Amino acid sequence: MTDTFYRCGCNPFAQTGRSKLQNKRALLNQKIIKQMRMRAGAENLLKATSNNKVREQVVLELSYVNSDLQLLMEELEGLNSSVEVYQDVQETSSIPLIPLGLKETKDVDFSVALKDFILEHYSEDGSNFQDEIDDLMDLRQACRTPSRNPSGIDLLANYFSQLGFLETRFFSPTRQIGIFFTWYDSFTGVPVCQQNISLEKASILFNMAALYSQIGTRANRQTQAGLEDAITAFQKSAGVLHYLKETFTHTPSYDMSPAMLSMLIRLMLAQAQECLFEQITLPGIRNEFFSLLRIAQEAAKVGETYSEVHQSMIQTPIKNNVPFFWTTMSELKTNHYNSLAHYFVSTALLDHQLTPSDDEDKQEKALSQVYDAMPEGRSPLDILKDKAERRRIGKAHLQRSIMGHEEAIRTHSRCRHLQKLDILSDILQAGLKRSITKFEQNDKEDEFTDYMLAPDIICKSEMDELLLTIPAATKVKVKDLFQQLGPLSVFSAKQRWSAPRTIRLRLQDRDLGFTLKGDAPVQIQSLDPLCPAAAKGLKEGDYLVAVGDTECKWLGVSDVMKLLKDVDEEGVDIRVVSMLDSSSQPMPTKSATYGGLPKTYSMICLAHDEDDKKSHKVAKKPSFLSWGLKNKQKSGSTLSLPSADYNGPWNRPCPTYRNSYNESALY
Repeated sequence: MTDTFYRCGCNPFAQTGRSKLQNKRALLNQKIIKQMRMRAGAENLLKATSNNKVREQVVLELSYVNSDLQLLMEELEGLNSSVEVYQDVQETSSIPLIPLGLKETKDVDFSVALKDFILEHYSEDGSNFQDEIDDLMDLRQACRTPSRNPSGIDLLANYFSQLGFLETRFFSPTRQIGIFFTWYDSFTGVPVCQQNISLEKASILFNMAALYSQIGTRANRQTQAGLEDAITAFQKSAGVLHYLKETFTHTPSYDMSPAMLSMLIRLMLAQAQECLFEQITLPGIRNEFFSLLRIAQEAAKVGETYSEVHQSMIQTPIKNNVPFFWTTMSELKTNHYNSLAHYFVSTALLDHQLTPSDDEDKQEKALSQVYDAMPEGRSPLDILKDKAERRRIGKAHLQRSIMGHEEAIRTHSRCRHLQKLDILSDILQAGLKRSITKFEQNDKEDEFTDYMLAPDIICKSEMDELLLTIPAATKVKVKDLFQQLGPLSVFSAKQRWSAPRTIRLRLQDRDLGFTLKGDAPVQIQSLDPLCPAAAKGLKEGDYLVAVGDTECKWLGVSDVMKLLKDVDEEGVDIRVVSMLDSSSQPMPTKSATYGGLPKTYSMICLAHDEDDKKSHKVAKKPSFLSWGLKNKQKSGSTLSLPSADYNGPWNRPCPTYRNSYNESALY
């Protein structure tokens, strides 16, 4: 098997650290849904029975199920805390960054539903579009394991753009075609199943943002170019999340709720700010007054952004779903970078005395911009000229630096996943040791101890605000796979059409009896009601879709007239369609999500287990990521509605689930 087989997605069988995590995530999702089915069944039985003995047994079993479910949730949290496998392999001295994990999904078979819709709605043979349907399914399959580079982003963007065409072609606002999309929450593993294609589009956008975050995490942060790549990637991740939040406002999955997305946007921008700080300090920090103050304010900016992230993480209901590792990491970085800011200010005050050759006005202005209010009301110039006061304020900053580092170390010890990051422990210990050493060097035994609290440092960055960037990948132009059906502005799911009618055209006094108008496809206008074509059923406003054996859906007036100008006495056959009134179409039934809405067939893809699959014959799908290889086998849809006379496992009542996983306050 050649490498070109996997040219649009990662080899799903490659045993990389990232692929192993995704495989574990997929297995955990299946175990979680199994436990949720068991819990739903036990709860339904508890409501239905009045037998005390049975109720006691059910309550006992329910406690076991809830315990197993909690353990699975903790295991999933552990996967979201496994950040080390996403870091650059050369990374040895940087604090790890947090990537987003990709959402997992179930297979979708478009074949039967799309071919049926093409036959019913567009009156064309759906089997003629088997290659296009195979391409679509291969593309979706490849999107499940995108490569962690720009090619992976392009792959997701390509499919996202195709979904726009697919929605207009096949997803009518007044009916559903029986295609079910199932996606698992990235944090809780809870599945959501809908017939609404918006769930598919939103999930692809989420994975695009997750992939950008993984690219940023993987960048080599020991080089200027690598840090620049990381900053750009995190900005683009925040931009995609912002676009998702503004475009899809009612997504039923917690990881895509407005509150969660707002927190994730802050997290991505905070990590971009952290990489900017590392980029500024990478060449080294000059032990010079103005340079130290500038670096201190940069560090304070990083601390402030992580403080905002931490505050959003501890709010209800986000704190119930975000991994504890994330919360403690954001709190740790808040303390760490604030401590660095105090250390650099103290170094500027303690190591650099004002000399006659120094620019007093410039130093006074620089120091005044560090504080909102000067310590104890002293003027900046007074502090700069008073050596004892400089040492007193500098030591106060060192005390806050030491306390901050100690708090960061305590936070590190509270989380078992943080304790696994040896490099993080080394960095925190080194920062604390440096601050203590600096304090001891400037502490005199005979000096009166003045317990002054150093003021907060105003945060300021070279880039005043790292803005999110909405990447062009969200609007990439692609070729419509189903363009053979005709121009999308006319031949769409929201329009209704008559079946194509074949009409024999003959000239009468060298006149066809009508004129043509419009762009492709052309319309009949100025029809003579007495001409032969009108007598055979041609109507004003009909769309001309073929002349003889030539398809005309994409031809303009001049091209169609060239085909009609050589009509002889025998005439020529044309095919036309009429647009019908779509107001009489029935309204759709409500699509169910997995969280507790009414049961519909959107649950059927979740209501079977492995035993059911053995009894329900399904055509074998191509290998993982067979993008570009045609699946010539015509398979029945695994998600098609069951027939009325089928008594297999599909006809079992669909389970319902508690609303504990459906926070309406999020939406």
